[in-house]
Amino acid sequence: MPKSKRAKVVHLTKTDKKGKELSLKLFANVQEAADNFEHIFVFSVENMRNSYLKQVRAEFADSRFFFGKTKVMAKALGQTPAEEHLTNLSKLTEHLTGNVGLFFTSRDPKEVIEYFAAYSETDFARAGVTATQTFTIPAGVVHSRGGELPEDDDVPLPHSVETTVRKWGMPTRLDKGKIVLDIPYTVCKEGEVMNSHQTALLKMFGVAMAEFKVDLTAYYSKATESVTEIDAMEE
Repeated sequence: MPKSKRAKVVHLTKTDKKGKELSLKLFANVQEAADNFEHIFVFSVENMRNSYLKQVRAEFADSRFFFGKTKVMAKALGQTPAEEHLTNLSKLTEHLTGNVGLFFTSRDPKEVIEYFAAYSETDFARAGVTATQTFTIPAGVVHSRGGELPEDDDVPLPHSVETTVRKWGMPTRLDKGKIVLDIPYTVCKEGEVMNSHQTALLKMFGVAMAEFKVDLTAYYSKATESVTEIDAMEE
């Protein structure tokens, strides 16, 4: 008997229950980590890439990272002195706004701050990222690095991608099997927010403009029961 194509009813009570279970689990895990580690950092990530985040997690295998609902994490730590899981933790929850996470560790804060200040990975930009430089492809035969290398050190772009780059906005044409531009074409300008066609072209020409970086905002130390703002400390 064929399956019915009628829309199935999904009971919201089931999905709500699952969401509640996840929130309760996050709440319990955050409180457990607060008990087991000496320092709690609030952090954000620029140009999130799971592969690089895995590298960071591996480097800090003795620590714990949490991404989740900030309201739940803030509630777990305590948003007021009366709710605090540990003394003065409510001062840290003031920094739990926006797309941020919690990092629990017993390593020395200076070591942690120095590591993340030095750590970054360059990758290809995605739509919505601001261009860090102006990238223009010169007129003539289009090469695989878009003019970033001398022609003698580069190779022409394969003719098979001509329709693709034209779809992405480049006014190209084929001439004797070579992709050609009659005039220079600017893919992006420094400071402008890029769309998916621009970022696709940058990736094709091997131009990386996104930097994966973990920014630390503030941290709580259990020994001193105090919160330190990292920007203020660096200044």
